[in-house]
Amino acid sequence: MGRLCMDLYLKQLKKRYKKANKKNKSLILDEFCKTSGYHRKHAVRLLGKSPRKSKDNHADGRGRKRTYEPDSVLTPLKKIWLATDQMCGKRLKAAMSMWLPFYESYYGKISSHTKSQLLLMSGSTIDRLLKPTKVSFNKGRSGTKPGSLLRKHIPVKTNQCNEEQPGFAEADTVAHCGTSLIGDFVWSITLTDIYSGWTENRAIWNKGAQGVVEVINDIEENLPFQILGFDCDNGSEFLNYHLIRYFQKRSVPVQLKGRNVGI
Repeated sequence: MGRLCMDLYLKQLKKRYKKANKKNKSLILDEFCKTSGYHRKHAVRLLGKSPRKSKDNHADGRGRKRTYEPDSVLTPLKKIWLATDQMCGKRLKAAMSMWLPFYESYYGKISSHTKSQLLLMSGSTIDRLLKPTKVSFNKGRSGTKPGSLLRKHIPVKTNQCNEEQPGFAEADTVAHCGTSLIGDFVWSITLTDIYSGWTENRAIWNKGAQGVVEVINDIEENLPFQILGFDCDNGSEFLNYHLIRYFQKRSVPVQLKGRNVGI
């Protein structure tokens, strides 16, 4: 039996098989196996198989119709997502109306239909459309490991720094490690005075406690004012006995303020 004849025969047989009761289905299977030479289990699969659905057109008419057109919304969506430092879908939905004017001023106008789709889509839809893109864009790695040992033992202040005079500074570290935190590499330490914006940067090999103290001391020697307050994150490079002693053992102790230290 030719391929075309077999397809037509199978199509007609499926209609009979679908409407038949259990006894008649068994007879139809016997007939099909004898005619085609197929194994009975394979014959069952062929007769019971549903028509293949088209992914794009919903061939059988069932299923939810596609609301958004990825070809038109994906380009502006990806660019806005990257500009917002890769926000999650829920936050990006809330921010979309604020970012669209900036997108249009830089990349040009988009159609009103595309704009309305970007504004109407849910956070979960945004995440679904961006899922293939997110694989290619990894966010930066965090090198901050909480220094939990000293959280309950050091005099960390949580009140607001005095922003009306110089001396109250914020400090942060950045790892220059590429895509992996494994091994030894350079870290940069940035200290910024909140009032004046005066900024000092230093590089350090790894971020050992003693080395960080030496860097902070060098920064202090180059500042035109004294450090009165020190605002840092909860990394162990800052929350350690060396830096605490450095700031506390002076006539006017430096006010310490931890960020996200959980106390």
